[in-house]
Amino acid sequence: MLRGRKLSARELLRAYTDRIERVNPRLNAIVTLDAEGAAAQAAAADDAAARGDGLGPLHGLPIAIKDLADTAGMRTTYGSPLFADHVPDADAAHVALLRAAGALIIGKTNTPEFGAGSQTFNPVFGVTRNPWDTALTPGGSSGGAAAAVAAGLLPFADGSDLASSIRNPSALCAVTGLRTTPGVVGSADPARGDDAFDALSVCGPIARSAADAALLLSGLRGTDAGLPLARPRVADLPLPKNVAGLRIAWSDDLGGLPVEPEVTRVLRRARAVLEDAGAVVSDAEPPLDDADEVFQVLRGVAMAGKFGETIRSRRDQLKDTLIWNIEFGLSLTAPRIAAAIRAHSAVFGRMREFLRDFDVFALPAAQVLPFSVDKEWLTEINGVPQETYIDWLRTCSRITVTAHPAVSVPAGLSANGLPAGLQLVGRYGGDDRLLAIAEAAEAVLTPEPLRPPL
Repeated sequence: MLRGRKLSARELLRAYTDRIERVNPRLNAIVTLDAEGAAAQAAAADDAAARGDGLGPLHGLPIAIKDLADTAGMRTTYGSPLFADHVPDADAAHVALLRAAGALIIGKTNTPEFGAGSQTFNPVFGVTRNPWDTALTPGGSSGGAAAAVAAGLLPFADGSDLASSIRNPSALCAVTGLRTTPGVVGSADPARGDDAFDALSVCGPIARSAADAALLLSGLRGTDAGLPLARPRVADLPLPKNVAGLRIAWSDDLGGLPVEPEVTRVLRRARAVLEDAGAVVSDAEPPLDDADEVFQVLRGVAMAGKFGETIRSRRDQLKDTLIWNIEFGLSLTAPRIAAAIRAHSAVFGRMREFLRDFDVFALPAAQVLPFSVDKEWLTEINGVPQETYIDWLRTCSRITVTAHPAVSVPAGLSANGLPAGLQLVGRYGGDDRLLAIAEAAEAVLTPEPLRPPL
């Protein structure tokens, strides 16, 4: 409609901002909204269309950026009081790509303090609520993004994922979220102090369908060829049109991790639907127990490197879980770090070898259903203690260590109407094929898209 000029960017923006005004106060998903700047961008987009200019793949589509990513001239707080008034003068790499693709940058979505944790709250903007039940969390750390997309405040949103920060909120909000192969989306900027060699933290799309996620990825994709993890786009064919004949490896719990019974029930029902549609589903999983140590150590190293000075000078302005994670990183010894680096490569190799026999690996995207917005993190699942604020995310964090792309798709609703997500892991670099598999799975799992009862 935008390309055919049946709808103007101004009209579309007005529809979204009207909905944001009506619904967002109940969710606190979008925490900064630049109405004046958005209007100017929409007018420029309409002028370009009227001139017959070449239009980018995201022409005229509004998006709000996760508040961890810099946006030129727009407040960016990282969820921290230390940066409550921070206004960057340049865009993060993937934000610049979105602008170039024609997207309208209209605001920012909420995130935990420095993106640490999968419950979206911070001292600057407060807590974000789940549109399926506003007494519950949307997850995190891309919780504001997932809640906004699920509630129809945005057509799609960007997210970032280290432990589970795209996949967890996507599962808890019934949207589709892709953790990309490292290097597919160029998000590191060494000039700003980013780790150009970081393969754990990536950017990716969050949308209401796999097809919409693929559209957003077309605007996000791109990187500086001079960066260490630069990954050129390669042909990823053939792309499946349906699930018939797909070879799916299936795990209920990824090596015995605790998973809430209702999540297991929803996912087993999803498995039966896939099998009825012709997928060949087998109980199989790669051994990934050692991935927990790799993840904890490499995350700790990153925390120490990024916040080591901050904890010495501003400790009183950091939340307790972040302090613990930084101090854990500072306590690590060289032999333990070296062992984790060696094991990281071994974990990658095992997943690559495992997927030679399967098209995709399926497992829970979140081990739990949405829980109280007042609970910072889950200390137990099914009576099994979770020792740290990231232990309850291990069906995702173990996959992070493999470096393979993974997508969370809506699998269905629990008996009390809450969403559960199915995580699909694809072959390394096969992001496009993985999204095509996700689209085929969605066609049978949720032929009627799941929408929260707002």
